[in-house]
Amino acid sequence: MIELLPDERLDHLLGKEGRIIQSPTVFSYSLDAALLAQFVWVPIKQGQLVDLCAGNGAIPLFLSYRTQGTVTGLEIQPRLAAMARRSIQLNDKQGQLKMVEGDVKEAGKLLGYGLYDVVTCNPPYFLAHESSNRNMSEHYTIARHEVLCTLEDCIRSAADLLKQGGKTAFVHRPERLLDLVTLMREYRIEPKRMQLIYPKQGKEANMLLIEGIKDAKPGLKVLPPFIVYEQDDTYTLQMRKHLDV
Repeated sequence: MIELLPDERLDHLLGKEGRIIQSPTVFSYSLDAALLAQFVWVPIKQGQLVDLCAGNGAIPLFLSYRTQGTVTGLEIQPRLAAMARRSIQLNDKQGQLKMVEGDVKEAGKLLGYGLYDVVTCNPPYFLAHESSNRNMSEHYTIARHEVLCTLEDCIRSAADLLKQGGKTAFVHRPERLLDLVTLMREYRIEPKRMQLIYPKQGKEANMLLIEGIKDAKPGLKVLPPFIVYEQDDTYTLQMRKHLDV
């Protein structure tokens, strides 16, 4: 029996049978986590994967439906790491998933250098000085703003963890595209696949998915636009097929 704290609830994983422990007082997973977990290449059978800035474990849980490999989540906030561990237990995924509490800047030391086939990361989107709900709670501030780690920290740590030829994927805001590409190349990760996410037809893109390969040759493939909602706020057919909802 999994015990829930007074402010916690059980939510469904989008398009999956699993459940996840969430709370309105800490940062809950959103659509970007589900899209990143579906976008990234994963080995179907064996393999070792890491999710950085793992929060309450949504991306590791989503990945477990696509791969039989092992997935390790790394999360600095004790409350979120504890929620993730209980969600792993709730879904009976202890043999495949594990959660490590620690600093993304120390990922190589904590998890091992050059050992992993895939690294995913849904990093804080906002710079430390930006004013997007900075005062909602400490949990929200850490999850949304680069106060404990920067985009460069995340990319450097992904490079530390990856085998040569390993793949890493990020979800971020479109306006950070040039930062992503510049930093990925600085740390020997060559951008290979990219997709822009649009909330509706006719709107500006509000998310970016990008995947790179460590020590690969140049050559970026830009996928077709991905549109999430119809004008009546229902999911598009593209979205329903993508996430099996």
